[in-house]
Amino acid sequence: MRTNKQRSMEVTMLTEIKDILARSRATLVEDTIGVVSLFTLLFACLHLFGTA
Repeated sequence: MRTNKQRSMEVTMLTEIKDILARSRATLVEDTIGVVSLFTLLFACLHLFGTA
């Protein structure tokens, strides 16, 4: 069983995670676009060199 202290720590951690995601939403979108772009370039290069 969880103690009251453990429950309050879980709530605190979830609140902190939500706050971080809310503050950095624009950065997360930019990072996701960057990752997708890099993988697209990777697969395109692998495909080109694989058929040469």
